[in-house]
Amino acid sequence: MIKIAPSILSADFSDLRSALNLCDAGKADYIHIDVMDNHFVPNLTIGPAVVKSIRFVSKTYFDVHLMVTNPQGLLNAFAKAGANGITFHIEAVDNPGSLIDQIKSLKLEVGISLKPATPLEKITPFLDQIDRVLIMSVEPGFGGQKFIESSLDKIRQLNHILDQYRLQDRVEIEVDGGIKLENAQDVIG
Repeated sequence: MIKIAPSILSADFSDLRSALNLCDAGKADYIHIDVMDNHFVPNLTIGPAVVKSIRFVSKTYFDVHLMVTNPQGLLNAFAKAGANGITFHIEAVDNPGSLIDQIKSLKLEVGISLKPATPLEKITPFLDQIDRVLIMSVEPGFGGQKFIESSLDKIRQLNHILDQYRLQDRVEIEVDGGIKLENAQDVIG
């Protein structure tokens, strides 16, 4: 099933209410919330206080994408702020299994994200413990980048792996970056 998850990073930050109302009216499945720390990626975005504020505006599922060096330190704050799911970067943690357990203990869904150059083998041991895989189809840290075409191969490979492990109905694939009307059909496959 195809789901739509608009990113608030693309919204006018002076009018997030209107952007969220538009997402709700358009029946978005998720609101994708990019959190950047200016360390793991070279940009700085929002924190738990903003998520808490916008939670009052929208009841849509909040998918918080932590592009941060220390995701463990932010879990409780984002859970209290109203996140429904936390996605962390496999490249940012030494012990993914422990972080997965911490996220689940907060009653949140779990996602793992990979940068474009990171092989799928890094996440394979954790596939049966998570709810989604986020494939970055641009280098994380900035919006407006061009879609990296090799991401299509990674999506196909991940579909094959999920099928092989009989997880295709349980683990969602999310693709983030550079998706436009011109390439959306290729991404959906």
